[in-house]
Amino acid sequence: MTRSVQFRTLPVFGADERAVSEVVRGIMDGKTNNTGTVSLATGNTTTTTLFDDRIGNESLLFFTPVSAAAFADTAPYGSFSRNTSQTAPAANTPAAIEYDTTEESNGIYLSNNSRLNVRNAGVYNVQFSIQLASNDNALQYAEVWFRKNGTNIVRSSSKIDLPVRKSAGNPSHVIATVNIFVTLAANDYIEVAGLVSATTVTLEAYAATTTPAVPAVPSAIVTMQYIAPSASTNIYVSSQVRGSATLTHWSNNTADKTYGYIVVG
Repeated sequence: MTRSVQFRTLPVFGADERAVSEVVRGIMDGKTNNTGTVSLATGNTTTTTLFDDRIGNESLLFFTPVSAAAFADTAPYGSFSRNTSQTAPAANTPAAIEYDTTEESNGIYLSNNSRLNVRNAGVYNVQFSIQLASNDNALQYAEVWFRKNGTNIVRSSSKIDLPVRKSAGNPSHVIATVNIFVTLAANDYIEVAGLVSATTVTLEAYAATTTPAVPAVPSAIVTMQYIAPSASTNIYVSSQVRGSATLTHWSNNTADKTYGYIVVG
């Protein structure tokens, strides 16, 4: 998976002064035969094999994005929402918040309705936003926290008080949002869990309206984003032999993610 531009070169046993002068001048103008392009493999793979006869065991390879898809390459990210209401199984009973819609996703995917799975190891920023509603005549509360691979993350919980309902069928509302940084290995997952003091406290979704025009209200939104460097450093050589190199990169399912490269040595 390589393409290179061939500039004028010299015979193995030398050439006349004019030919040497032209080649040297070309080199000074940056026209060397050690460049090429490579497009990353798709299918959510995290490696691409680059074949190039100029690669040696000790060669160094440098990459730069040359297509719009590569230039726009960002670290893994995901945004998920729940567009129906959610009720706790019982008072003071922990349960995972669930989602039913993938809004945006690259290298992060939803499973078991509640698990945000990552394909790439690293540090992630995770943030939730929940629409709490209380239809109770007494003050109630909710507690919400993060889990990693099913285990509670220390110091990640928040307690939210819910005011008394306004009237029958007219609940009080509170939006809660929290974010944390968390270190994950490939294939780890994150959940947002919580409990309520009474089942009259729910995560409430509301349909869009036309008069006035207002978007729908999800009962829950969660986002994740890898904290990462720029697109030009999201690819590196993890191994190489004479004639080929294995490139490691973010999990990729985007066509035409093409990088230019230089082989040195």
